[in-house]
Amino acid sequence: MAQTLLRKSVAALARTREIPTPELRPLDAVVAELQPHEPVHALRPATLARTAAHFVAGFPGETLYAVKCNADPRTLRALWDGGVRGFDCASPAEIALVRSMFGRAATIAYMHPVRARAAIREAYGRYAVRRFVLDSVAEFDKIREETAAKPGTLDLIVRIAPPVVAGADKPLHDLSGKFGASAADAVALLRLVRPFARTLGISFHVGSQNADPQAFARAIAHADALAREAGVAVEVLDVGGGFPVAYPGQEVPPIDAFFAAIKQAHAACQTLANAALWAEPGRALVAAGGSVVVQVQARRGNTLYINDGVYGALADAGVPGLRYPTRLLRASAADTVAYDFYGPTCDSADHMKGPFVLPGDVCEGDWIELGQLGAYGAVLRTGFNGFERAHLIEVEG
Repeated sequence: MAQTLLRKSVAALARTREIPTPELRPLDAVVAELQPHEPVHALRPATLARTAAHFVAGFPGETLYAVKCNADPRTLRALWDGGVRGFDCASPAEIALVRSMFGRAATIAYMHPVRARAAIREAYGRYAVRRFVLDSVAEFDKIREETAAKPGTLDLIVRIAPPVVAGADKPLHDLSGKFGASAADAVALLRLVRPFARTLGISFHVGSQNADPQAFARAIAHADALAREAGVAVEVLDVGGGFPVAYPGQEVPPIDAFFAAIKQAHAACQTLANAALWAEPGRALVAAGGSVVVQVQARRGNTLYINDGVYGALADAGVPGLRYPTRLLRASAADTVAYDFYGPTCDSADHMKGPFVLPGDVCEGDWIELGQLGAYGAVLRTGFNGFERAHLIEVEG
């Protein structure tokens, strides 16, 4: 049931062939046995549970996992084992998946600011969702009309555009252009929504893979100023997602530095100091819990042609240019060199410039593991050129 819902909730998920792993083994041993000629997605449940537990314990509020980041049922189960009980969903299919696995024990927030009317009806009527985000009067009207909910029965979160500060570190993906009410619109929305809401909140998103803890602090101060100007009671401050993880070549503060900045900024609020904190982490919870094993199909100089690429699990290694930690799955005494990769499709845009550091004797037939791919790996796979197939395994470590 959950696997069927997963495939419906994430249309780009690969047609994976699950390898039964009743007793978890090291990745190298599984690859040696499989000798795979297709990509292998390796999931590490213990790592996921441990990372989730650290976030839940450190964040001073409620943790809502962003399901879009990795909707695999085993990933969700591992996060549940780590203490996650809340889920940020963006579609009825994601909502259905969470409900099918955890029932009413899971808290679900429908945090996509623009939804189809039918999606609102389904979330409210079929799956008992009572938390909705909005960033416009039109969306507020849709929520009221399609739920027909009585005043005081919904938790409504007004999403604002975070402040833009010159010279601030840029996130990997700036999300402020698509969603988020302007300052003036946000104040008006807060006043409009307040009489209808059971719980009124403010949310923002500082951008994916934001390595600046002060970005959260600035956004909190901005939200506090808007709440003060609106002059209405606000019970929730949702700091969104964007919490980063470390990739090669990037300097990222530890997650506890973000928690400290959020705590300090929240305590300094004049209006929102007593508001409950929410967060919507995705990448920070699941990146380290997954990797992808690829096989080298050809070598031309220091360019490796591999069997996965930007139309598969390595989308962020393309135009965004993320570098992943890499290792060769065999012993080598050769000095390391920098490689770039081409994926398996016939499109020359299927290029990952890296650099990816590996031993200098990599050759055709070798297997390479790329780490930090538990986030936005399998869910971004496409069927372009017919290269959608992959193995999916659970491993220890």
